Parts: sequence; structure tokens; C-alpha cells
Amino acid sequence: MGKLKLRGKQLRDIGYPEAPVISIAMQVMEKHYKRNGTHHVLGILEKIFQDPEAYKEDEVLGKIANELLEMRAKEEAKAASAVDLSSEGVPYNIFGAEFIEEGALSQMNSAARLPISVAGALMPDAHHGYGLPIGGVLATQNAVIPYGVGVDIGCRMCLSIFDIDPKELEFRADYFTRELNEATLFGSGREFKKRSDHDVLYRPEFHEIGILRQLKDKAASQLGSSGGGNHFVEFGIVEIPEADAVLGVPAGKYLGLLSHSGSRAIGANVANHYTKLAKEKRKLPPDAANLAWFTLDEEEGIEYFMAMNLAGDYASACHHVIHEKIAKQLGHEPMKMVENHHNFAWKELYEGKEVIVHRKGATPAGKDVLGIIPGSMTAPGFIVKGKGETASINSASHGAGRLMSRTSAMNNITAKMLKEELAKQGVKLIGGGLDEAPFAYKDIHQVMNAQKQLVDTVGTFTPKIVKMDDTPPRNRKKLDRFDAGE
Repeated sequence: MGKLKLRGKQLRDIGYPEAPVISIAMQVMEKHYKRNGTHHVLGILEKIFQDPEAYKEDEVLGKIANELLEMRAKEEAKAASAVDLSSEGVPYNIFGAEFIEEGALSQMNSAARLPISVAGALMPDAHHGYGLPIGGVLATQNAVIPYGVGVDIGCRMCLSIFDIDPKELEFRADYFTRELNEATLFGSGREFKKRSDHDVLYRPEFHEIGILRQLKDKAASQLGSSGGGNHFVEFGIVEIPEADAVLGVPAGKYLGLLSHSGSRAIGANVANHYTKLAKEKRKLPPDAANLAWFTLDEEEGIEYFMAMNLAGDYASACHHVIHEKIAKQLGHEPMKMVENHHNFAWKELYEGKEVIVHRKGATPAGKDVLGIIPGSMTAPGFIVKGKGETASINSASHGAGRLMSRTSAMNNITAKMLKEELAKQGVKLIGGGLDEAPFAYKDIHQVMNAQKQLVDTVGTFTPKIVKMDDTPPRNRKKLDRFDAGE
């Protein structure tokens, strides 16, 4: 009798899967059962396949049995982690439905069907994003979705109101331009050679969480920077038509400094790291894969929530560093600072129960909560006071929202069009690009009109000198995912 020679097809015919276990089984049997007939050997292999537990301690055959057991354990774990979406999902309210694209509605439908979802809402500036749509609000039960928060964790607005005649912007335009140029850095990956200091850099999370330990030095070098995309720092005119007790600023016109940026490298790395872990832990259908979550009882969920909160505080610190630098140069302390963030998850009460409210590109608008909703580089922004509307889960839009993707804007807007619009509105632009031109955004007035139920306007901000990223428009498609603070 010749030496035993098995073929993979023979093992597949008795049930073995197309996997490394076939090669292992062939090697073991051809080495230790080489003088046995094929029929006899296949009979042994079939018995191992049917009951690997019975052979796992066998000195020779245990190698095959344990490979099968390990493979089956992985399959069971994968099956256990698979998540089915509900057929209907929780109801959610839509504000400004006529402005919202089908892609955003489809994403919100998927989010509403998650087994952890409690309630949802879609803001009038909503558009398609990654995971939860931008402008999407989702309340969940004891669960946090990293891509329900987004890549730029804690991205925010910050407005300083100075008791300075805004006519100074016209008379001393070069001076204010210089201050914007010197106060911060724009562009992906930009870092300061001379670093600023802030208490946030000494937070214990930087030592307690692995991903943050790796990012601490980068965080220190980027503190006070502004990033790219739609982020900006700008001077403009603040108008308060009448005094409001919550805002606490007398009626009048003032000089305003408005900034929009997020958590830089910290946010992006934290988001991507934990999203990968969440997707490994919970397998969702392809159209909802980016909505994978952690419960707040799981180690990963606890870690992510801590890292997210640190990233939000870091984003706030970046704004404060910028505003403090400029306030020092102006020789004035702001009479009022208004600040709010989006791309975050909050523990809040909804219908008397604690939930986790994800606002991805949505402004907190609880009762008498102040915020800023910007328009574009030429359109006004609005200082608002929340009405605490349950139907929107205490939320409002975070801006006008994109009408065109960056790629579409680059293909349809000309430099001449942008130049003429800037001149028409009396705006000086430093940096920026066609992908951020006003035409790429929805009409902020229509958006505000669609959310009168959600916020009251207590003041406006009209941009006059705008500083944005001046990076050449290479590979703009990569920036599409960061539209509106994704």
C-alpha cells in the first residue's frame, strides 16, 4: 500500500469548511496515518468533525479537534455579536424636511431601528454623513455610538463679544487681519513650534487610556490650532436688537470674534480607534455598520466616554487659547463669551429617564441654553436661546448645512463667482477655497425659519474678516467626510 495522499475536496465532502483546518488535518493524517487506507482515514476525520470535544485531548488528533473547536467558537461569537435591526424603529421628528436629502433620511431610518434607540430627530441643516447623518440627533439607552458622535469630537462654536465699535473693522482692516493670521494655525496636521499651556494637558486620562497616551504630545503641539475643512476664525459685527436677560448684553452693535473648530488629532484618532472596536464587537447590516455601539457597562464604552469628554474639553481649550491671544492684543476682555459644541454625546433626561443623546452636527437647545448657529463666510450667524423642545430632543441645527459636497462645489463654483460674492457682502477672506464658498451652503434664513419652534434669536453675527485654511485644494474628496464638522 502506498503512502496516504488526501485531497481537500475529500475533506470538504465530509463537511470540513474551506479553512486552515483542512491543511492541518491533511498534514496530521498524512504524517501519522500514512500507512492507512483513504476510506479509513476519512472515517476518522468525519468522527472528529462530528464531535471534536471527544478528541481534543488526543496527542495526535487533538490538533485537528482543537482547530475545529476554536473555529466554531469564533463563529459562535460572531453570530452572538450580530445585531438585527427592528422592522419599524422608534419614531423621529424632522424639521425642515423640504431641505433634507434622501441619504440623510435613509441613515436616520437605520439609526432609528437600532435596538438601543429611544428617540430621534433630524435638524433642517441635515445631510448625509458617516453613521448618523450630520444634523442627526439620537437618544439611546445606556449606549454610545462613536460614529454617532463623529470624527471631529467636540467641534464647537465660540463667540467673544467686545465693547469695541465694529467700525474699527473697516478703519483698521490690516490690523485685524494680522491678528487673525498670528493667533492660530490652519490645515491638517499643523503644529506650533512655540506651544501654549492649558490645564487640559494635565488631565489624568492622558495616562489612563492607551490611545490618549500616544496622542498627548500631538495634543500639546496642536493646542490653539484650528484645522482645515469648514473651520474658521473671523471678526464681524454683533448686533443685539434688545437686551436679553439670559445673554446679558445690552442692545447695540459690538465687535465679535467667532471661531469654529474641534479636537484636532485627538478627536479623529479616538473616533477611528473606538469605531473599529465597536464594529468588531457588534456586527450590523452593511447599511448600518457605522452605527456600532458600546454599552456604558462595557470597558470599551467607559473608556470611549472618558476619551470623548477629554476631546471635547480639549476642543474648548483650543478656542480659549485663540480668544485669549486676540483679547490680549486688543487690550480688551470680552464682555460676554458664548460657546457651544456639537459632535458629542451627553447624559440627559428624556421623558424622565436617563438616555445618551448623540448630537452629530446639532446644537444643544435646552431651555435658555445659549448657542451660535453660523451661516457661511458671507451669511450671518445667529446667537440663539434654546426653547427646550422635547420634539427635537432639546436640539437645533448647528449651521446652514451643506447644499453641495466639496467635490461638487469645486466643480460648479468659479473663483470669479466667489470674488463677486465677497465684494457684494463686504467680506475679506484670508485663505478659504471654492469648496467653502457661500453657494455650497443652504440658505441660513430658511434653516432658521424651519426651527422657530426650537430656538429664539437674541442676536446676530455678520462676518467681515474671515480666516480659513489656505491649503491647496488637493484631493478634496478626502475632505467630504468632514463636511459640517463630521
